[in-house]
Amino acid sequence: MADTAKVAYVFPGQGSQYVGMGRDLYDSFETARSVFEQADEALEFPLSHVCFEGPEEELKQTINAQPALACVSFACLKVAQEVTNGTLPSPGFVAGHSLGEYTALAAAGVLDFPSTVKLARERGRLMWEAGLTTPGGMVAIIGLDEEKLAEVCADTNTWIANINCPGQLVLSGARENLPRAADLAKARGAARAIPLQVSGAFHTPLMKPAVDGMAEIMATLAFSKPSVPIVANTSAQPLTSAELIKEELLRQLCNAVQWQRSVEFMANNGVTTFLEIGPGKVLAGLIKRISRSADVINLGDVQSIRALVPKD
Repeated sequence: MADTAKVAYVFPGQGSQYVGMGRDLYDSFETARSVFEQADEALEFPLSHVCFEGPEEELKQTINAQPALACVSFACLKVAQEVTNGTLPSPGFVAGHSLGEYTALAAAGVLDFPSTVKLARERGRLMWEAGLTTPGGMVAIIGLDEEKLAEVCADTNTWIANINCPGQLVLSGARENLPRAADLAKARGAARAIPLQVSGAFHTPLMKPAVDGMAEIMATLAFSKPSVPIVANTSAQPLTSAELIKEELLRQLCNAVQWQRSVEFMANNGVTTFLEIGPGKVLAGLIKRISRSADVINLGDVQSIRALVPKD
């Protein structure tokens, strides 16, 4: 496989969860069992059961989906490291999409895993509560460029929340403004406007109520210097200190996820292979649309992880 300078680890965000995720890892590897047990203990409730058994309505709630994805993704990473017996290439960069940025913290040694899963749970709780204060949502906009969508947002008091890849953007805002924003986007040339199943206007100023709570919780945790640069969602630039990472985590709540620019930054800095570590293949699809020459390997279950080891 590719050498360190050419590999990035990337971790998925909310929306990639599904009932049953991580079960095969738990059943097959003591390493994974340990990760799930640490999560259940840290959160003082059986997160593993929600991952494995659902119900789906419970798993997709923001307060559960966020720690669940962090847990399963981290379990995938630990199993991949075990299966490859230390030969999994170290990354030149790590990054995560929205919630995935938290899994990247654990991967880079910024926080220990129990602290990471607790912080992910609290982020989910605070974002959900902010959504109760000002009900909002998100709409994926397909086939419209950023400049035109910015005009739509200015006209409808909404915001661009995700710049995922060419032709796939997400707008976010108060619930009452979304239908007009979606209609206007289509009038300006968008092929589709797809409402997303989320509980608030994530990555907008409407999440400001969550910022103080997050800052308070983060102050109780020990952040370390990352062992590998983390490419920030909001700036698409590498973070190499604990202080910069804390600032990013708060900024990320109210600002757009610059996923396309993050992938472009990594590709322009020598990354040719992206390991998508965690459930689903959402990031693989986005990365291939951003950097067509990139190799993307998904490590989301036992089968895909075992495929890393060449057969004799």
